[in-house]
Amino acid sequence: MSVYKNSSVHAIQAMGDKIASKELAISAKVNTVPGSLKVLENEDECVQISRQIGYPVMIKASAGGGGKGMRIAHNDQEARTGFRLSTEEARSSFGDTRVFVEKFVEVPRHIEIQVMGDNHGNVVALPERECSIQRRNQKVLEEAPSSFLDAPTRAAMQQQAVDLAKAVGYNSAGTVEFLCDKNRNFYFLEMNTRLQVEHPITELITGVDLVEQMIRVAAGHPLPKDWLDRAKPGLPFKGWAHEARVYAEDPTRGFLPSIGRLTTYLEPKSGPEVGVRCDTGVVQGSEISMYYDPMICKLCTYAPTRQEALDKMEIALDNYMIVGVGHNIPFLRDVIRDNRFKEGRLTTNYIPEQYPEGFTRVKLTSDERVKLAAITAQMDIARQEKVASTGDGSEEIENELFIIIEKEPYKVVVDTETGATTVQAPGSDKPVAVNLQSFEWPTDGPIAQVSIDNKLFPVQYHTRLPSGYKLQMCGATLDIIVRNPREQAVAKYMLEKKKADTSKYLMSPMPGVLVSVAVKPGDTVYAGQDLCIVEAMKMQNNLQAPKNGKVKTVLAKPGQSLAVDENIIEFE
Repeated sequence: MSVYKNSSVHAIQAMGDKIASKELAISAKVNTVPGSLKVLENEDECVQISRQIGYPVMIKASAGGGGKGMRIAHNDQEARTGFRLSTEEARSSFGDTRVFVEKFVEVPRHIEIQVMGDNHGNVVALPERECSIQRRNQKVLEEAPSSFLDAPTRAAMQQQAVDLAKAVGYNSAGTVEFLCDKNRNFYFLEMNTRLQVEHPITELITGVDLVEQMIRVAAGHPLPKDWLDRAKPGLPFKGWAHEARVYAEDPTRGFLPSIGRLTTYLEPKSGPEVGVRCDTGVVQGSEISMYYDPMICKLCTYAPTRQEALDKMEIALDNYMIVGVGHNIPFLRDVIRDNRFKEGRLTTNYIPEQYPEGFTRVKLTSDERVKLAAITAQMDIARQEKVASTGDGSEEIENELFIIIEKEPYKVVVDTETGATTVQAPGSDKPVAVNLQSFEWPTDGPIAQVSIDNKLFPVQYHTRLPSGYKLQMCGATLDIIVRNPREQAVAKYMLEKKKADTSKYLMSPMPGVLVSVAVKPGDTVYAGQDLCIVEAMKMQNNLQAPKNGKVKTVLAKPGQSLAVDENIIEFE
């Protein structure tokens, strides 16, 4: 049996180094991004080469992966900062400080080709995956196939992926990643000599078990003969699949990591019969620490069409309940309901373009608020009825309620005999009927399953509040107040508690370790000035001054572990 000796070792070494892999790609006549392969010695050299290439540029760690050791620079100052942070991240994550610079492709899409090679010289390409939705250069949402590629471009990308894998003698599952511009010009980015996080969506649309094939190849078996007969140059596919990476992070704080214990953890129903796949390594009670990647789960959905797969993803996310750590489910839910995403107009700049001020929260539509008010009233009445069932029967059920959603009162009336529900929205003089076709909620259970106008609306019940409930619907988590007419009439006399003023402090936006502090007491600082670096989950986070001011006290020392919102610097 003919076998490439040490081909795996050679391939991993060659493709694991971004500089070496780019040199090999050029020799294999694979399209590559313009740039310099020179290892940068210092910040000045980084600026010099960046100017030669032309901004914007991407500063990248040669041994990098998973978005670590990568920074975009649009000017000299950003190039200097990018060199410093990329070098430190590379040192921390890979023990290799080599970084280089290449041109940043604007309006890019991140599209990758799955390949499988054996020990007999055969390499086959599988359908592509679109991985353009990213934060900190790390993937968040993926789909297969890409809605952007046409058949000729797909075939060309697959052929170049196969050529590169053959050039390096690759003999397992691997991924060749490309950047694709608006004109479908594509450029080699890197090759991952391993199974990718997003491999399940390729399996869902091809029916291929990639792990099984990796084991067969490792045992010396050739790729299946029908693969070689059908691949021209890639295998056929059927249907559409999406993957959402569920992370323990706070999307409202720039996607910074979150730690803690999963006090409640409920996954959506999964299996081939529902077209949902849930790959995870945690259970209720698991601890999420600062020392590992924050990913909790790979949630995948599959259906005959892209929109059907998205519809399944919506329901799956709404039925995914996580309490105890911050998580990105609200952000994922917000993206997949966005028209631009639904239309497939994706780039790696999607998040900064759609959320220029950062993600704050899911904003429910006026119609969704009306539905949530109706559901909340039904939940409150169900709870009243449960309490009444344990009494002497004298308790009256309040069926006219005011549901306060983000300070806006919705008047809801429920016919307790028929279940007919009307909602009068703020500013409206006419109530509207809400057709709750089904309402299933074991009182105080984690999720209410509701159907309105032939559409499912799962609502998560997080906790009972002194005067209402903490609920989540369509990714929006809200503290909802419930009042009867008497309580609503006197509510205007209640004073709100003022929030504490924290403007005099620079606080850690995440749990992590303080790496360095660049200022001392008495220093004058300006808005945007680098003040300190906090590391969490191998990522270097540069904290800057929020405004001009003067340092009064430095409250933390390098090497100190920080909690979320722990004070680092106090200003005068």
